[in-house]
Formats: sequence, structure tokens, C-alpha cells
Amino acid sequence: MIDEKLESVISEVIARNPGQTEFHQSVREVLESLGPVVAKHPEFLDHKVIERICEPERQILFRVPWQDDSGEFHINRGMRVEFNSALGPFKGGLRFHPSVNLGIVKFLGFEQIFKNALTGMPIGGGKGGANFDPKGRSDSEIMRFCQSFMTELYRHLGEYTDVPAGDIGVGGREIGYLFGQYKRITNRYESGVLTGKGIEWGGALVRTEATGYGAVLFAQEMLRARGEDLDGRTCVVSGSGNVAIYAIEKTHQLGGKVVACSDSSGVVHDPDGIDLGLLKQIKEVERGRISTYVERKPSATYTDRGCIWDIPCDVAFPSATQNELTGRDAKALVANGCIAVSEGANMPSTPEAVDVFHEAGVAFGPGKAANAGGVATSALEMQQNASRDSWSFSYTEDRLAEIMRSIHATCHATAEEYGAPGNYVMGANIAGFLKVATAMDALGLV
Repeated sequence: MIDEKLESVISEVIARNPGQTEFHQSVREVLESLGPVVAKHPEFLDHKVIERICEPERQILFRVPWQDDSGEFHINRGMRVEFNSALGPFKGGLRFHPSVNLGIVKFLGFEQIFKNALTGMPIGGGKGGANFDPKGRSDSEIMRFCQSFMTELYRHLGEYTDVPAGDIGVGGREIGYLFGQYKRITNRYESGVLTGKGIEWGGALVRTEATGYGAVLFAQEMLRARGEDLDGRTCVVSGSGNVAIYAIEKTHQLGGKVVACSDSSGVVHDPDGIDLGLLKQIKEVERGRISTYVERKPSATYTDRGCIWDIPCDVAFPSATQNELTGRDAKALVANGCIAVSEGANMPSTPEAVDVFHEAGVAFGPGKAANAGGVATSALEMQQNASRDSWSFSYTEDRLAEIMRSIHATCHATAEEYGAPGNYVMGANIAGFLKVATAMDALGLV
């Protein structure tokens, strides 16, 4: 329940942002944690810090015209929500997917504020994207779209202003086209303006792996806090994109076994453990559908109707998209003996699912903490760009592991301090909020 002092804030957010249900959900989830904070720090209410943090500093909407290979014209909508820069330049990914709308981008940007704060790096929160579907498009079509998108967005970016990265539908190929157009328009090799770049031209080792790796490292820390370990555990990872692939890889490195993954067409269950090399070939090289996995792996089964959360596991990593794991799914996981859930995606568990996990005593790592490894490594990429340096894979991975341990420790300690031991949702929301709110208060009414 939201503290009565904050009820007017959520009512105002809903009234000012009609129809943006994902954004409403993300704001409510944070505000539900802040009752003990405003009791201890009434100045945040007096100075309207919470109202200000719920209102983006800037919302940019623009037309993206482009031409496909057959000569047909298309018009998409691009957007960038620059949400909060109290801690540093706006930082957050770009998503290219048909579902993208302002409400989804605002929910992602709002989450990003606190996620970025938890990393301890000097970065603010933002998010962007377009309702463009890259599936089935040629490289030439992707290039033309990215060039048109950046032709408008470039004027709002800069290494000290706003630094986008990738997200769903935006990988190394798209970042390359976006950066090329930015460089062409500005006549500057400002490598710190985009992260997720290719290693040969300013990118950071481990950035590709970072979000998936980080979610698994966070799960390992949650288990260790309970005297448990990931070694020998059966795991399930939803999705089969970048986050899921590298969550599988790190799980296997730590001794766990991932037996199922998915994409938008269906679910693969492989009791022998997902063959990571085969999955990478299908998804990263062939850009194919996961259904082809079973054609090359006889031990696996595929279904286009089943639910991945019905497959028994000890640890679950929802790594596909928002609200993919429902209350019903959470009950199935608990009934099958799941002891930990670490979110690789942004807000993949519904509020009902989170309640089920807490009531059952499942260790639950919310996305703003568990999947912060990606943006943390983006900030490490920015450091390397600023110093004209490059770091080894092992050094960067060690930095990532250190950051994830620190995030876990911060969330764990904050939850205990505010009377909710073991509640990582409370710990993450309060710790992230305090850092941003303190900075905002110090900067005055801006």
C-alpha cells in the first residue's frame, strides 16, 4: 500500500499521463516503498522532490521517415525521454519494437533513474526508441531507418548530455549505423555519445555479456546471503536474445544448468541443458527462430503453446520483456520448488507475481538491481572512451562483478535498515531513490 502522504502523487501521475499503464505501474511500485523514507526525510515532501522525480525533464517525439528495398515509403514514430540528470548525463537504451509507445518508454526511463543510481556511477536516467520492427528487414533497410532516426535525435545527444545504448531490437549493427550517422552529421568522433559499440571502434569488452552476467551474479549473491549456491541448480531463462544468452552462459560457468529458454514463437525444453553454441548460432548468426533448435538437438522439445514457467526449476531468470511473468506463473514456480528469481528484463514480473514470491519466501531480485550490470558496463565503456583507453575482458568482468556485489550489499543493507530484511524490492527502491533525491535537493529547484 502507498503511504497516505504519497497517494496524491500517484493520483497526479495517473491524471497527467492517461493510458500509460506501464508507467503508472513502475511509479506505483517505487512509491509503495517510500513510506519509511518520507517519515524520516520530510524535506523530500516539502520540496516536492518526489513529484519532480516522476516528471521527465524532457520528452522528445519525432517522425522517422524511411524507404524500404522495394521503394515503398514508411513513417514511424521515434522518441527519447530524458528523465533525470541529477547524477549525470541521461543514460539508457533505445528500443526498436512495434510495441514501443510513450508509456513504455517512460516506464523504462523511470526504472533507469534508480537502476543507474544503484550502480554508483555518475549517470542519470533516460530511455528511447521507435515503433519500428527490425525483424525480417535487410541490413540496408535497418541502415536507412537508423540514419533517419539519428538525423533527428542527434541534436539532443552528447557525451555530457544524453548517452543512449541498445535495448530490444538495437544491437551492435544498429548502434554502428546510429553512430556513423551521428559522426557524419556532427563532424566529431565523439565515441562517448553511444555505448554498446563494436570493440574495434570504441566499444568495451563484456558489454555484450554484461546484463545477462549481472543478473546471474546478483542471483548468486542472493543465494549466498541465504547460505545457498547456484552450483548444481536447475535454471530456466525466458527469452533468447542478448540478455538470455549470456545469462545462460554465466549460469553454466557457475555450475548451474539451464534447461529451457524461449522466444516470441514458443519454448524449448532441453533436459540435458541448453546447448549454448547452438543457441548462439541460431540467434546471433542466423537470426532465426528458436523452433529450429530441436531440429539439431534430439534431446529437446519445442512447444508454441506451453508456458516456460511451468517447467520445474530452482532458479528463474525472466529475461524477455515487461509483465511476462504473471501471478499464475509465480504460483507454478513456487509449487515446483523455485527458490530464487532474478530479473534480467525490465519489470518482467507483474505486481501479483512479486507478491507471490515474497509471501513464499522466494529470493526475488528486481530488475533495477539485478539487471543493472548492462548499464554499469556502459558507464565503464564511457570511462574508457573519455580516457582513450581499452581494458581487458578479465579486468572489465572483475569490475562488473564488484559492482553487482556492491548493488546486492546496498539493497540488502537498506532493506534491513528500513525494516524489511530480505526484501530487495524495498532495498533497491529506497537506496536508488535516496541517492537521486539527495542530489536533486542539493541542486535546488531545477
